Amino acid sequence: MKVAIVKYNAGNVQSVIYALNRLGIDPIVTDDPDELKSADKVIFPGVGEAASAMKYLKEKNLDTVIKELTQPVLGICLGLQLLCKHSEERDTECLGIFDVEVKRFPSSDLKVPQIGWNRVFDLKSPLFKDVDENSYVYFVHSFYAAMSDNTIAQTDYATNFSASLSKDNFHAVQFHPEKSSTVGSKILENFIHHC
Repeated sequence: MKVAIVKYNAGNVQSVIYALNRLGIDPIVTDDPDELKSADKVIFPGVGEAASAMKYLKEKNLDTVIKELTQPVLGICLGLQLLCKHSEERDTECLGIFDVEVKRFPSSDLKVPQIGWNRVFDLKSPLFKDVDENSYVYFVHSFYAAMSDNTIAQTDYATNFSASLSKDNFHAVQFHPEKSSTVGSKILENFIHHC
């Protein structure tokens, strides 16, 4: 199976590679449109800032390429946010796969960014096959995707929001499965084998 990781100027690719290696998968990291289109599965990870990431995607024509992919795609963290229609982070127009707004956590007594383990619940997808309700996964983020018809898992931090989204062949998680121990490994395995 050919698994491709989208190469763009948003970090954290190495830990995704290691997590896939533990599942017996040796992914390629590429920004080549033909490589991405010919992959069996595509992972769109990211840690960084929405506006500069979108600028890079547009410069490389990856914004168009990603929207045209027909195989299963998994967005992770910033990858989820960029698959939404708009982010409050520097008023950024995103890819628009999910008709969802990405918002900044409201100022409150809670620390922003949310860094650490939080529970996911109301799990509704093959992505979460054999994952228990209220399992804990690892988050690092200041922005979140609002609840929508595409929400397939939620979590609560300041407000309830989409921990995971899905539409057609596109799936995405706000948390980092590659850093979420056995639960995260199971989610990655489910993406590879059940989505």
